[in-house]
Amino acid sequence: MTPAELSRTVLHAVRRAVDAGELDVTVPERAVVGPPGPGGCGDYATNIALRLARPAGQPPYRVAEVLRPYLVGVDGVADVVLTGPGFLNISLGGAAPAALVEEIRSAGTRYGYADGPDGRIVRLHCPYDLRAVVVAEVAARVLRSQGALVRVTAEGFDPEWTAVLGVRTDGVGPAPASLPANVRPVPAPADPLPLGRDAARWALLHPAAHDRPRVGEEHLAQREGNPLFRVRYAHARTRALTRNAADLGFEGLPGPVQRQDLLAVLGDHPRVLAAAAEHRAPDRLARHLVAVADAALPFLTTVLPRGGEKPSAAHRARLALAEAAGTVLAGGLTLLGIDAPDHL
Repeated sequence: MTPAELSRTVLHAVRRAVDAGELDVTVPERAVVGPPGPGGCGDYATNIALRLARPAGQPPYRVAEVLRPYLVGVDGVADVVLTGPGFLNISLGGAAPAALVEEIRSAGTRYGYADGPDGRIVRLHCPYDLRAVVVAEVAARVLRSQGALVRVTAEGFDPEWTAVLGVRTDGVGPAPASLPANVRPVPAPADPLPLGRDAARWALLHPAAHDRPRVGEEHLAQREGNPLFRVRYAHARTRALTRNAADLGFEGLPGPVQRQDLLAVLGDHPRVLAAAAEHRAPDRLARHLVAVADAALPFLTTVLPRGGEKPSAAHRARLALAEAAGTVLAGGLTLLGIDAPDHL
């Protein structure tokens, strides 16, 4: 069961509880599922009971107790444990890794995107500042991935920003009185353009908006201490594994893989995109890509057969998971406007 499917399963459980008269609430449009927090367990957790407690007129833990039986009997759900004030911690069956990888393979770099426009119209306006323009442009890309229609304008614009960083807006000039500048990250302390497109964009996007970015040559370093290098290197390694596997005569095929750290961050990708869109915070996506790379890199060394070992179903499943990680990294880098090279 994929995170999207699990979200729908949670909503279906709420609907069944309402139909049975055990809850008197309006079924929400979506249920957030993600990795369990401190004190949690299982593969995923949801706070749906806490969200429904007030409209239901019941304590969150009691709402969770009502919902638990409607989840435990569902195909793909192995167990549901209640923790804290009312979190539902869900353990999935063994098919979950294969289903997640298949979902990523099917969606490609659009994994985590909304199915289509959702009717939201968002206007982003920023001051005459390079970092603000870059953040606004990428925030708009992420918002569009989640179904919003977005227009980006700036109070001023330097054509060199497009020439070097490829950044663009939909208009330049003062905003209407009803729309003050609503994208105002802390400006960069120096000109990042000498870093070039990819490193400069990363330097401006990776820190949170309230943090002052560093624009030194550390973003160009080809070493593990550079987060941008780790992300792009992890992506390139996944592409190399696909090429090397082809030379050995096998392809990736989704199957069970015991790699919960990597599966968790890949499954969390849709939630991260939604949160980055909601908060106009592309730094959340950038840091998530670092988490994906850090979970993937140790795993990538285990994918291919060693010595005289012949490719097996386990190798095919590992390769499929590695390729899924590469797909998520490529999609995220593309949203940030950064190249995802196949060779590095």
